[in-house]
Amino acid sequence: MATQVAPAERGATRIADRVVAKIAAHAAREALDAVPADGAPPHATVTVRHDTARVRISLELDYPADIGAQCGAVRRRVADRVTELAGMEVPEVAVQVERLHSAQTRGTDRGRIR
Repeated sequence: MATQVAPAERGATRIADRVVAKIAAHAAREALDAVPADGAPPHATVTVRHDTARVRISLELDYPADIGAQCGAVRRRVADRVTELAGMEVPEVAVQVERLHSAQTRGTDRGRIR
């Protein structure tokens, strides 16, 4: 007959930072209507301490657009998905917009004008 082991004595599951970062980046893609055609997909970096994850998302957006609304949607979606899939509390999601892609300049190779 097998003996029962108390839950606290069974061990622990640790989710690697890079796994949480992949969850966050995927959630950011889900929150955006579309990634700009010539833009990079969202990238996430994560710091995990115990059951808390602090997330930084870097992304590129089309312009003109409601940047504040898009960043808010990304924050909410990332926090929800990390909590749902990794079981971690997410007190902070920092969204950094790296680049804006204008529909007017798309397809043109404009350099910096002096």
